[in-house]
Amino acid sequence: MLNDLTTQPPDKILELMQMFRADPRPVKIDLGVGVYKDATGHTPIMRAIKAAEQKWWESEDSKSYTALAGDAGFLDAMVALVLDDAVAREKVAACATPGGTGAVRQAFELAQMANPKARVFTSDPTWPNHLSILKHIGMEAVPYRYFDNDSGAVSFDGMLADLAAVETGDVVLLHGCCHNPTGANLTLPEWQAVIELMNAKGAIPMIDIAYQGFGDGLEEDAAGTRLVARSCPEVLIAASCSKNFGIYRERTGCTMVICQDQAQRDLAQANLAHLNRQTYSFPPDHGARLVTLVMNDDALRADWQAELEEVRLGMLALREQLAGELQRLTGSDRFGFIAQHRGMFSRLGLSPEVVKRLREEHAIYMVGDSRINVAGLNSETVPILAKAIVEVGG
Repeated sequence: MLNDLTTQPPDKILELMQMFRADPRPVKIDLGVGVYKDATGHTPIMRAIKAAEQKWWESEDSKSYTALAGDAGFLDAMVALVLDDAVAREKVAACATPGGTGAVRQAFELAQMANPKARVFTSDPTWPNHLSILKHIGMEAVPYRYFDNDSGAVSFDGMLADLAAVETGDVVLLHGCCHNPTGANLTLPEWQAVIELMNAKGAIPMIDIAYQGFGDGLEEDAAGTRLVARSCPEVLIAASCSKNFGIYRERTGCTMVICQDQAQRDLAQANLAHLNRQTYSFPPDHGARLVTLVMNDDALRADWQAELEEVRLGMLALREQLAGELQRLTGSDRFGFIAQHRGMFSRLGLSPEVVKRLREEHAIYMVGDSRINVAGLNSETVPILAKAIVEVGG
């Protein structure tokens, strides 16, 4: 039987990580993997998380299961963090998941249970795992134009033109902030236009918000998601704690479903619990517990927000430095969009051939579509990258 298995396509980012590790050159730059790094190349444990771990270690008295949907305190904290008062809590069903990926998977599965014929409209480009999961569970993915490779901006007219094809019961997948892989985000007026189109068509918005706090700030990064929550009768949301709490390996995420009334909310909640049971039974709790402790302790929350702001401002400074260095070397503002993008990622608009030359000639590793992780840079490597891009004709 096992001989009938087929080889699965390799993950390009994991392949890139292996190539980077095997590269013997003493000076090499990893801009591929989507993990935050500080100026030394280290992914630190946030101060508030470390303090919460100590606090929990001293007080935890059981390793028994939590609820099927996860700890209620965590769910309340996540709904408050993402939605604030955009919608009444009793209209929001929620479940804890293993990471943001688990949240995305559960949201897709819930949509499929509700409407087996639903198509999912995804930005072109989008996070590759979106497409991989949809293919695996048998949901049709329909791309819509999103990114203009020449200008580095959102192709909004193209986006609206393509979304005009959505039908009642289809799902429109949107990135809440810090679009992955491009770094280009919708403005609030553009969010409003998309909302009006979805409501007119009877489509269901699904928001993947994995980088809240990495772009313009905790509240600012949630503005689009909250506008959708206030304006649409039904909304799916997948949230991740990996980045803004720095707990990647703890696999902490949350699926939320905004419903029209409490009865619908109870039905959605029961189905989320069912999905958890079928997929992994009870969700992991350690990371969720740490997030809850941080969010419910004034001192820990203040320290977390301060450190998150340091991270955000550090990435903005790197963006501005890179855009400025490229402008100095080229004499043009071609790469000015880098400073306008937000989050860890930007797509530079370089050809696969240029990306290959950067890797082979300069030991600079980025994904083949020229997506870079800005957090993989520091003030000393920014000039190295800029000079290499110019030398290979980027």
